[in-house]
Amino acid sequence: MFSSIAQLYKDAFSGLSKNSWYLSIVMLVNRSGTMVIPFMSIYCIKQLHFSIVHAGIIMALFSIGSISGAFIGGKLTDKIGFYDLQVGALLSGGTLFIAVGYLHSFSTLSIGIFLLGLCNDSFRPANASAIAHYSSPENKTRSYSLNRLAVNLGWATGGALGGFLASINYHFLFLVDGFTNIIAALLLLKLMPRSKVIHTIKKLIEKAEKKSAYKDKEYLLFILLAMMFGLSFFQYFIMQPVFFKLDWHFNERFIGFLLALNGLLIALFEMVLINYLDGKKHTLIYISIGVLMGGIGFALLNLLPHYSIAALLIVVLVTFAEMFSMPFMNSFWVKRSNDNNRGEYAALYSMAWSTAQIVAPFVGGYIISFGGFALLFWVLASVSLITFIGYLSLYWFNYHLKSTANS
Repeated sequence: MFSSIAQLYKDAFSGLSKNSWYLSIVMLVNRSGTMVIPFMSIYCIKQLHFSIVHAGIIMALFSIGSISGAFIGGKLTDKIGFYDLQVGALLSGGTLFIAVGYLHSFSTLSIGIFLLGLCNDSFRPANASAIAHYSSPENKTRSYSLNRLAVNLGWATGGALGGFLASINYHFLFLVDGFTNIIAALLLLKLMPRSKVIHTIKKLIEKAEKKSAYKDKEYLLFILLAMMFGLSFFQYFIMQPVFFKLDWHFNERFIGFLLALNGLLIALFEMVLINYLDGKKHTLIYISIGVLMGGIGFALLNLLPHYSIAALLIVVLVTFAEMFSMPFMNSFWVKRSNDNNRGEYAALYSMAWSTAQIVAPFVGGYIISFGGFALLFWVLASVSLITFIGYLSLYWFNYHLKSTANS
């Protein structure tokens, strides 16, 4: 039995290109230093003595910078290639993380944090394009899952280390975050020498057809649905912990365990699951299943009794919803793009998630203030149902009916 389980994991991780592994290692190093942004609000209020309103403005400016960075990063990826932009974004982001640690007035920190968000998130479209470039049609979804694994492991490491460093001196957060960015850039230069990469990219770009992602109506509908899913999904990490504390009266230790369980399940099962599912059905089918599972999770928060076993069940369900949907969302946009426009497609996808992350706390807070957590979860279950129908309709009218007509 042990040997068969080991074979499952061996199959899941085998067949990926060497450069896909290199990109994931770079991402792991980069994300392991992610500690400034999660602690930024606390830093502004406790260390810089800003008001809650000013701290909120700082975080909003970072988010606006992130969306702007994703847009500009997408354009630049298609102009100069993913390699130079990744290196440039990591180096400039690392330098800005260190510099922002020395900005203590509201005006200077506002400018610095906006520029930091812009540089930091210009990396995303370039990195997403690089993963697509170095993966084959058969393993694209697994390549993105490997990258997601690196992100989750890095985030867990950065969060734990960040809490420890913040208890000593908040300034350490900026230094570590900055230096991990710079180390990631140097690692990229070492593992994947520029001369070899640039030569390959130029050949492919010359052959590829130029088609704007911003004129792809089917993809724009996909992005709108992804934003709706994101608005719902982020509530699990923004409002659900508060709900578990205030309504179900769990202690902080158990709530922390529930949040950690999400990352642990992804690390253990996502690659195996994707390896089993990939290619058996259209990506939109898996995305639809994932969205529906997430919606059921919201409904169960209102329907199940307030027991720890119920919370565990919901977290497992939501985690599998994430594993069904997000890797295949990446797979969907990659298949619609080519080497000449992949930056634009990646940028729109990144912008959708960044926008959802900004809007989600405001929407969740407003609904809770109006009708409590119960209303929020019924609304989110309804939004998930609409999103599920939207993705299923996108599949039905654009793929299923066409394939039936052709046959």
